[in-house]
Amino acid sequence: MTDIQRALILAGIVLLGILVYLLQPILAPFLLAALLAYLGDPAADKFEARGMSRTLAVIVVFTLFTTVFLVLLSVAIPLIAKQLGILAERIPQWLESVEALVAPFLKERFDLSKDSLPLAQIGAAIKNNLSSATGLVTMLWTQVSSSGLALIGFIANAFLVPVVTFYLLRDWDVLLERIHDLLPRSIEATSVTLAKECDEILAAFLRGQLSVMLALGCIYSIGLWFVGLEMALILGLLAGLASIVPYLGFIVGIIAASIAAYFQFGELLPLIGVAIVFMIGQVLEGVVLTPLLVGDKIGLHPVAVIFAVLAGGQLFGFVGVLLSLPVAAVLMVFLRYAHRNYKSSGFYGSDVVGGDRDA
Repeated sequence: MTDIQRALILAGIVLLGILVYLLQPILAPFLLAALLAYLGDPAADKFEARGMSRTLAVIVVFTLFTTVFLVLLSVAIPLIAKQLGILAERIPQWLESVEALVAPFLKERFDLSKDSLPLAQIGAAIKNNLSSATGLVTMLWTQVSSSGLALIGFIANAFLVPVVTFYLLRDWDVLLERIHDLLPRSIEATSVTLAKECDEILAAFLRGQLSVMLALGCIYSIGLWFVGLEMALILGLLAGLASIVPYLGFIVGIIAASIAAYFQFGELLPLIGVAIVFMIGQVLEGVVLTPLLVGDKIGLHPVAVIFAVLAGGQLFGFVGVLLSLPVAAVLMVFLRYAHRNYKSSGFYGSDVVGGDRDA
């Protein structure tokens, strides 16, 4: 590859970054549609391999996705709404208990009065702003509908995502083939190899890790429901979502569930039950879920995951959050490629300037 070709590729990458930055207000539905199409392509390929036309296979996959989504939505929203209402009632009580427990210690050690702790005011504010899920949804809808343009944008995106998803899923293989044909022949083999590595990592993360998160959310929710926690669903989903970072879901979940169990029951036995639930979930994640659904292809360090999400959100907002982990996974592939080339280069193997490096 000549210096001019490298410069053109670098200029193209910079131009792409500038376009993403400038077009981020309208990119979110297209990126979400591309993500859904990527997730659905393997299923469509399997139906197509059984003799279906591509369009019919896409219709079947699209119908399955939509049905599952609507069923989950219709079941989960009422339960979450109910538990958010319980949460709004419980948080002020918990804060009052904490204040009663901590205030004497602080007064004795640091000469602080009870009024120095604003926990009661915090609890009242939370209760007023989270009195019910219905009120929260109403508030969000009011904010959206207060602006005519915002309302039009919301409705347009609601219809745009499924439409774009359908067409991308139908033409996914065609688009990949056309991109392949446009690659310069001099870098075609390397590009295909890197693209396959990127696809393996993205598939392992997007299809595998998201499945693990969903499975853990269900396991934790069902287990906490057996323990008898009132907010089992919310706590289980919270732990499942936090599992995007290894061990974070376990830590966040067991702490939050233990606190909730302590204030709800005031006994030791439910706390033991909470610990058993999360131990079982951790064992299933390590022994069954991650090896089966993810494998060992991701290789993203937990700190890299946290940094990528925060950096993406800071730079590009919601679009950046959507792009952060896929981009981080792709960058990791290129860094590995650069590392392999560096280790096999003459620069790495040459003697240190000014003397022998073994001396």
